[in-house]
Parts: sequence; structure tokens; C-alpha cells
Amino acid sequence: MTDRPQVSSEHHGDHKHRDVNGGWLRPAVFGAMDGLVSNFALIAGMDGGTQSGSKFIVLAGLAGLAAGAFSMAAGEYTSVASQRELARAEIEVERLEIARHPIDEEIELAETYRAKGLDPDLADKVAKQFHTNPDQALDEHVREELGIDPNDLPSPVLAAGSSFVCFAVGAFIPLLPYLLGATTVVPALIMSLTALFAAGAVVSRVTSRSWWYSGLRQLLLGGAAAALTYFVGSLVGPGIG
Repeated sequence: MTDRPQVSSEHHGDHKHRDVNGGWLRPAVFGAMDGLVSNFALIAGMDGGTQSGSKFIVLAGLAGLAAGAFSMAAGEYTSVASQRELARAEIEVERLEIARHPIDEEIELAETYRAKGLDPDLADKVAKQFHTNPDQALDEHVREELGIDPNDLPSPVLAAGSSFVCFAVGAFIPLLPYLLGATTVVPALIMSLTALFAAGAVVSRVTSRSWWYSGLRQLLLGGAAAALTYFVGSLVGPGIG
């Protein structure tokens, strides 16, 4: 009897993937970016439409931070909870199908393996092996047919919390200079553009893009949003003042 081949020491422990399905990365990234861009644009618009350094700018910034953070958290919770409920409903459909038509489901699973290139006899054996345990069979069918891991569904609470915290942090950055006594939009502009570039660069750590590309892209998009909002504020503000 031959021993099973062992993973080499060079490979062992050196091949780890990042969590791409935990439900926190997307809301965290979108929350931080949205908080920074939206509140920076809001403050810029208020600065363009009111007297610089006005207390209304601080009030608008605080209101934008609070409203945006709660709105993002509520939206993320509802979205992820709905996604989770849909996944569970489809998993239950598959569970019932396996219970009612086990042979048909086993054949279906074997055909999936054949389509992936497995030898027909091996595909039959693998499918039969999974179907000796209904829970394992369910997990495998869900992975193959729905493309999800039934034991690792995203958490709505985690998504909502990540979105809330990151939005608030992002939205606080352009507001900070005014809280410290700034009377023009320039300090907020410098801090916000710097933070936008830094945030984009950080995101590149979990993507395939270079740090400078991600940072510059986020800086340009956020800067454009703020510039357009400032322009709208400067047009509308005097007319309603």
C-alpha cells in the first residue's frame, strides 16, 4: 500500500486566499468611498452656495454624515438579508428535490462532473459517494448549481455594521477642517482628495489593479463629483439666499 502524496513544505501554508464571500468587503469599500465622496460633494456644494465658513456647512455636513450612515446601513442590511433569504429558499428547494428524487439528482450531479471533464465512470462514483450522505449531497448540489457555499452565506448584520462605520469615517474627513475652524473649502479639499487617493490605493490591496491606478481613479471621480456639486451650489445658492 503506497502512502498518499504529501504537500511540499514550500507550498504548505503559503497558498491562502482572501475572504471574498464574507459580506463585509463590498459594503466597507462602498461605505467609505460613498461617505467621503458624498459628504465632500455636499460640503463643497454648500460652500459654493453659502458664505464660506458658515455654520450651515457644518450642520449640512453632520446631517449628511448621520443620514448617509444610517441609510447605507439600512440599505445594506435589507439587501444582504434579502439575498440570504433567497439563497436559503433555493437551498430548501434543492433539499426537497434530493429527498423526493434522489436517483435523478445523483444522475444530474454526475452529469455536472462529466461536463467538467471527469471520466464518466469516475463522475458516477463521485456523485454516488456524495449521495450516501444527504447533507453532503445537498452542499455539493448547492455549490454546483447555485454557485454558493451554503455554510458561508453573507451576514446582513456584518454588512450593515461595516457600511455604517466606514461611511461615517469617510464622511467625517471633509467635515473635520470646518469643525477645527476652517473658513474656506481649501483644507477640506486637500484632506478629501488625499483621502480619496489613499482609499483607492488601499482598495488595490484586494484587487488586481496597481495602487496608483486605483488611487488616481478614485481621486478623479471624487474630485469631479465635488466640483460639479460646488458648481451647482454656486449657481443655485445666490438665487435662494
